[in-house]
Parts: sequence; structure tokens; C-alpha cells
Amino acid sequence: MIKRIEKLRALMEKAIIDAYLVTSPANLRYLTNFTGTAGMALITLEQAFFITDFRYIEQASEQIQGMTIIQHQGDIVSEILKLMESESVNVLGFEDAVMTYADYSIFEEVIDAELAPASGLIEKLREQKDDGEIAIIEKACAIADEGFDHVLKMIRPGMTEIEVANQLDFYMRSLGASGTSFETIVASGARSALPHGVASEKMIEQGDLITLDFGCVYQGYVSDITRTFAIGDPGQQLKDIYQIVLEAQKKVLEVAQAGVTGSQLDAVARDFISEAGYGEAFGHSTGHGIGMEIHEGPNISRSNDEPLMEGNVITDEPGIYLPGLGGVRIEDDLVILAEGNRILTQSPKELIIL
Repeated sequence: MIKRIEKLRALMEKAIIDAYLVTSPANLRYLTNFTGTAGMALITLEQAFFITDFRYIEQASEQIQGMTIIQHQGDIVSEILKLMESESVNVLGFEDAVMTYADYSIFEEVIDAELAPASGLIEKLREQKDDGEIAIIEKACAIADEGFDHVLKMIRPGMTEIEVANQLDFYMRSLGASGTSFETIVASGARSALPHGVASEKMIEQGDLITLDFGCVYQGYVSDITRTFAIGDPGQQLKDIYQIVLEAQKKVLEVAQAGVTGSQLDAVARDFISEAGYGEAFGHSTGHGIGMEIHEGPNISRSNDEPLMEGNVITDEPGIYLPGLGGVRIEDDLVILAEGNRILTQSPKELIIL
């Protein structure tokens, strides 16, 4: 954690801010290891403070190292104000993408220092995972893989999508997950054409193509996997589309490595699907970063011309969606290496017809 604070300080100096106020729960956990729900961190160029109330002092003392832990007696803003005065803070960076307008108004009223919008500093650090983080994400992926295998064994016609989702979610919890990465998507039949078709009361039928997009949270990090399979023969057009998506997904894996930009990776999948005649049916980006949150940088999209770095963990998830017929998406999580990549999700990708 101390190394992370030092990296943050280097970014603070570039941004010309004396102190940085951390309020995002994910950023707090990343920077401090604190898993409670009340607290803020104030990082200056010389000192690091964590401020919380009496409920979390003992927990903070056990989880946080290398920071001064302070229990605020009155309101937390007054405590931060005292620290800023003692540390002679003139420019306070804050997470403008996280802080509410109401909280900003309070700070603006009582703090004499300049308030400098500075979201993204910690998020940028979080993009490049260390070996410990990657190991945790890999475990989250392993739990998701076991979840997919469980679904293949228990799913049957007559079940509703919600029944499938609930069984999957509970099963991942039984393997050690603390929750799901997002609301589990189970989209069957024509509903598989909905990229974010969360589980509904629709009954699964013979001949349905089913898109299953899900993940779990393990020790604060997420997994994100999509597999599409069928119960009975879904028809030749959907089987053809499946092969196109699978080939596009594999082509991304062949070229993903440090130095390649997000837009270049996106183009690999998008160009292949367009050449196959389904460009307009692929409307979302090819992928995104994952970590403590389900959507982090770097984005694997047309708009990201930044080169990927070793230690990025990204998704590779092209898709084709045909309203009224169905859709296919196949998604893996992978860690970017100096040369190539390593796939963290191991579930089979060839079309499974149960």
C-alpha cells in the first residue's frame, strides 16, 4: 500500500496539488486495504491520513498500514479542515466524478484552499495490476468457470431465466464469492439479441440459444465472463453467427499484448465481423478493463488510442445481435503481458448444444 501512495504522490506533483482527498470506496480499498463503509483518506506530499468514526477505528487499525488513523469526534469535514491547516494545504485535489454536489458545497463553504477537480489519478494506477491482484482475479475467474459448468449440468427447458440466474449466483457464493460482479444476464431465445438482457421470467425452451453473462466478486476483485450455448438445435443462421463471433474473439486474443492500443484491438474484432456482413449488429465496444470494479480502464474501444500496458486485465467480448432472432457474445478475461497475454477464464468456447 505504501508503494501505491508513493505512486499517487508522483501523480499529485504532476497535477500540482498539495493534497488529495480520497472518497471513492474502491479507491479507498485500493490505497488503504480498508473494507469498511465510512471513511476518507487525505494524502499529502509528505503525510497520509485515514479519517473515520468510532465504529471503524479498530478495523482500520487492523487493516491499514503506513497511514495515521484519526477518529473524528465531530463531522469529518471539520477534521479534514484541521489536517489541511496543519499541513499547509493550498490546493486540494478531489474526486469530482465521485463526490456529490452536496458534499462539494460543504467543502467549498468551509475550506479556504483551492478545490481542484482531480478524478482519475488512482483509477490510472489501478489499471496496471500487480501479481497479487492478478492472482485474486484469476481465482474470481475460476469460480465463474465452475459456475458455468454448474449451469450446464442443471439447466433444462421449463426453467425460467431468473431461476437459472439465482442458482448460478448462489452456487458462486458457495465457492467463496462475496457477491456477483453485476446483475447476472440470462437471455434466451430471441431475448439473446439483448446485449444486457438481465434474467427475466421467460421460460427456457427447446431450441433456445442462451447468452449467459456473469461474474463474481472475490476478495474485492471481479470476474466477467460470457458464454453462449444452446438447448437443442438453434438453427443454422445462429450457428453460423456463433462461429463468426468465436473467430473474431480468438483473433483479438492472438494480437493482444502490451503496446497495442485499445482502438487497434477493437478494430480486429469489428473489422472481421463487418467483413462477415454483420458490422451493424455489433454495437458495443470489444472490451474493457476489470479489477475492483466491473468497468475500469483501459477501454478496448474505438476511442482509446493509448497503448496497453503489462498488467492490464481486460475483457475480450465481441458479439452479434439480430432482433427477433437472437444473439451471440463470447467473453474472456485476460491479463496483458509484455509479449502476448494470458487467458484467465477457462470455460470451453466451442458451441455447446445440450
